[in-house]
Amino acid sequence: MELAPVNDDIKRENHEMAMKHIAGLAVIAVALTGCAATPAEPEPSDEITGEITVLTNRTDLVDTLFQEYKASFEAKYPGTEVNFEAITDYDGEVSIRLNTDDYGDVLIVPNSVTPDQYPLFFEPLGTVDELSQTYRFIPETAYEGQGYGIAVVGNAGGIVYNKAVWEAAGVTELPTTPDEFLEALQAIDENTDAIPYYTNYADGWPLTNWGRNRGIMADESYSINLTQLDSPWADDEYYGITDGLLYDIVAAGLSEPDPLTTNWEESKTLLGTGQVASMVLGSWAVSQMRAAAETAGGSADDIGYMPFPLQVDGTFHSTVFGDRKNAINVNSDNKVTARAWIEWFASESGFAQSQGGLSPLLEGEIPDTLDDFVAAGVEFIQLAPAPAGEESLESDIANTAEIDLFGPIYRRQMIDVARGAADGDKESFFAQLNQRWADARAQVSN
Repeated sequence: MELAPVNDDIKRENHEMAMKHIAGLAVIAVALTGCAATPAEPEPSDEITGEITVLTNRTDLVDTLFQEYKASFEAKYPGTEVNFEAITDYDGEVSIRLNTDDYGDVLIVPNSVTPDQYPLFFEPLGTVDELSQTYRFIPETAYEGQGYGIAVVGNAGGIVYNKAVWEAAGVTELPTTPDEFLEALQAIDENTDAIPYYTNYADGWPLTNWGRNRGIMADESYSINLTQLDSPWADDEYYGITDGLLYDIVAAGLSEPDPLTTNWEESKTLLGTGQVASMVLGSWAVSQMRAAAETAGGSADDIGYMPFPLQVDGTFHSTVFGDRKNAINVNSDNKVTARAWIEWFASESGFAQSQGGLSPLLEGEIPDTLDDFVAAGVEFIQLAPAPAGEESLESDIANTAEIDLFGPIYRRQMIDVARGAADGDKESFFAQLNQRWADARAQVSN
């Protein structure tokens, strides 16, 4: 579906909003100090031509698979040129660059940007209703009825694990409770040489996967309800259950001996060859672990994907969600070609399929990486979007509480407490999180 290009009035409005509000964007990881004068923009063209720069976090693919995409896109649209800029510390660096106009033409939306800031940095792609006729996950990057991003790939939440290790430990049934999961890890520790669980503490970002599977509560409105809670870390709430399990894993000595020395790239080989038994990650990780297993002389067939160990009414549940989102720099001089790239990437590149992920298109099929989920009868939950006017309520509460729900900071602190490297215990740590959240809720609602 081809959408009408954004008109000049909207462009000017976005620019004016950015100039008014950019000094107040506290979530961006630097203190903003003003905005340089912007030269006059050239007249926009409606032709798909010219050069664009695409920022990406996929440093592992930019010189291989992405070069194939570049050739295919440029062949379809003669006169175009796609350049990639791969960034290792993507969220950290790009969050800083948002203080300038220099953040490419197409970029992955950094996790630090809150919904109310989308119009300041990104070009609107159309209404949520329009875009949702073609794409999944549009409400996840929307504000005031406008969509600002299209998912690169869709994922389900769960746990990547090495089947051979679990079987060698005598664990043949999927755990259905956190306690059963802990018992399984204990069996792995006692009966194999594998590390039962790997936190990826040092890289940090893998820890964020613990916060991205709210669908396990079997309630599509759970994120909306979360903003009405004063104690998200209560024993029977999502964060109490998930962060509680992570704490217990570390406290029981069932994770890597020295979390300060973990390494993401190495962890793929460790799990693929059975030196690590399990990691909480999105389903996107399955294909990477299988590839790592084959490269290291292991077997891709050993890599499985299990649902989070919690059942509601006897059924496992998993959140399906868009992973990273492609967006257009509101300052881009070539928005037409940038838009063509985003749409081509979603519909024609085959990237989602190559990564074993859900297609961002509505008609996309369930990938074979989720065959284990299908066999286990997992019910997929797509979380409902926040009501109009409340799109930023959760992020406002979290930012006021200084709790990075989708970042690694507080979970690293929690792991430090659990392993005895910082003062406190599980109860006191969760109590202070609940207090900060409740205080922030009260402040934001006033």
